[in-house]
Amino acid sequence: MKLARRHFLNLAAGTVALSALSRIAAAQTYPTRPVRIVVGVPAGLAPDITARLVGQALSERLGQPIVTENRPGAGGSIATELVVRASPDGYTLLLAIASDAFNATLYPELGFNFVRDIAPVALIGTTPFVMVINPSVPAKTVAEFIAYAKAHPGEINMASPGIGTAPHLFGELFEMMTGVDLVHVPYHSSQFPDLLSDRVQVLFTGIPPALDHIRAGKLRALGVTTAKPAAVLPDVPAITEFVPGYQASGWNGIGAPKSTPAEIIETLNEKINAVISDPAMQARLVGMGVEPAPGTPAQFGKLIAAETEKWAKVVKFANIKSM
Repeated sequence: MKLARRHFLNLAAGTVALSALSRIAAAQTYPTRPVRIVVGVPAGLAPDITARLVGQALSERLGQPIVTENRPGAGGSIATELVVRASPDGYTLLLAIASDAFNATLYPELGFNFVRDIAPVALIGTTPFVMVINPSVPAKTVAEFIAYAKAHPGEINMASPGIGTAPHLFGELFEMMTGVDLVHVPYHSSQFPDLLSDRVQVLFTGIPPALDHIRAGKLRALGVTTAKPAAVLPDVPAITEFVPGYQASGWNGIGAPKSTPAEIIETLNEKINAVISDPAMQARLVGMGVEPAPGTPAQFGKLIAAETEKWAKVVKFANIKSM
């Protein structure tokens, strides 16, 4: 019996060793076929454009095609779950975005845990937002806006592209930290016509779609949501100068199914960092409102965990329910 048991243990150990060697060999030759990046927003939106731009350059460095696959729906959760369920072999990746951190609390019935089930690979970049108002609001600074809003509770309409989106949550964080009472008005189409015509008065938005309106004087930029001014709006102060501790930004990066071999994650991280560190790529990303942020998988994982915890507090404070 002892010999039989020893023989069984030897066979089991051998199987484990062969499996490990097989994974290492696969990682060393990775990739040998096309890689897909699953994106949780429709084609043509900023995250999709970022995925395609970085994917094209990454394809050249990996020597294999990178295919972008759009799977919009449920705030991006459909795409995330697809990747969670995929084989952890490095051939199905996720364009992870800030809404993935929001969704962890917005959608309590998700069949996965974003922090646990998606392995961080590489952060691509962060996206500053800007707080803009219709010039009819008599405020030239964030401090003046807060004073005006407190004097007119429930009279200022805050636009967003929908419940649980970044502009909505960034505005709710502002309300939570300042004590102002804004009326949230979600849109399924562009908010800008109503903002320009003064039907709504304030919007937290990505910078590119607002830039021409700001420069033309049709909208007034009060502050950017990041810790320091954005390169494209150097004269607009950070909101945190008036609301200490306020900070919010979009972000996107690449994730993979958990249990993806470390060697594959390291390969992808190295190549993605090289792509976004290229000066020509950096210029293109900055032009799209994305500030490149190369780093390690561990650093990206730390950001994901912190963002998930932060926005859970905001969602609960504002009692936001997904539609």
